[in-house]
Amino acid sequence: MGFQETFKALSDPTRREIITLLKDGKMSAGEIVSHFSMTNATISHHLSVLKQADLISDERIGKHIYYELNTSVIDEIIGWITSLRKGNE
Repeated sequence: MGFQETFKALSDPTRREIITLLKDGKMSAGEIVSHFSMTNATISHHLSVLKQADLISDERIGKHIYYELNTSVIDEIIGWITSLRKGNE
């Protein structure tokens, strides 16, 4: 997975809000949908894009799917950005 796919996924404000919601831990798809005035299908699409970019992971527990932030990708981005800053000091 490359940064291009990651940054493309993060370019959408709805997807950034989903990432913000997940920073405190796992949430079900229904819990995520409840924070938006969008259809389930629209949020499902956003979740799919985030999952494809490896920014989130999902786990089925019973009838529900729970989503969780993949912090290793976030750490990679932060490390890359930090390395750019250190190079300019």
